Amino acid sequence: MKPNPITDIPNDAAARKAIKPVICYPTETLPRPDLSVYRALRDDLELVETVTIPPRDAATWEVPAGHFCRLICSEGAQVGDLNLHNLHNINERFYSGKTRALNGTHVGLGDQLYSNFPYLRPIATITHDTLDWYGFDEFGGSVHDVIGTRCDPYTHNLLSHGGQYHHCCHSNLTRALAKRTGLSPREAEPHVHDVLNLFMCTGFTRDTGQYFMKASPVRPGDYLEFFAEIDLLGNMSACPGGDCSTEHSSDSAACYPLTVEVYKAKRLPVSWQAPQPNGYDPSHGL
Repeated sequence: MKPNPITDIPNDAAARKAIKPVICYPTETLPRPDLSVYRALRDDLELVETVTIPPRDAATWEVPAGHFCRLICSEGAQVGDLNLHNLHNINERFYSGKTRALNGTHVGLGDQLYSNFPYLRPIATITHDTLDWYGFDEFGGSVHDVIGTRCDPYTHNLLSHGGQYHHCCHSNLTRALAKRTGLSPREAEPHVHDVLNLFMCTGFTRDTGQYFMKASPVRPGDYLEFFAEIDLLGNMSACPGGDCSTEHSSDSAACYPLTVEVYKAKRLPVSWQAPQPNGYDPSHGL
């Protein structure tokens, strides 16, 4: 949050501010999926697994490459924090920062989720979103953000002057990953990463640039669906903030479970090939 300025305004301040912005990552050359070949498979899917994410807790599941996964608001307005890993190598994981740079602050239909360096490849493609009607509201808010991190016990401790709370999304994801992999919580924790904030409605205030949240517009029956480009390990927390209309990291908000459904398609998308790890030669000029 920027403080009130203490320097004098220069004579050319207006001219400096009037300079037009330049998009950091022009994406005209970015390979884009043909969404129609994915969506052509959606009318004939076989449900193969259902997982329930308990309120204020997390759970894991597998999504084989070529399968679809639906993240569903099943009982009440509820936000979820999503982590994705390569099922066979948890060092490769969803990279929210680069996904944000290549798609925007919030993701939706047709966007792809990218993995971290040195792999940097699309690991999931969003194929349906029942909240795509929301767009951006008058406050600059939208849903499914890749700008926030995740509620965590360290920030809670800092802001509450020493409070201890163990059901922040970071801790939930850590427990679930530890249980899944057999790692200790301390070993699993570094693999927990910045999330896709499922259903969360967020933005930045225009006057101070502060990250804000507001009541999610999600309702029972809404879902975000993605196609797995590689074999994935999903891990999601049902946030202790509920619909995130009031606060994080407490037991005061009404919280509900979330449902995950994994579907097998009758065939693969036309001409589909699993994306390979990034082709950069990691010599870094040496």
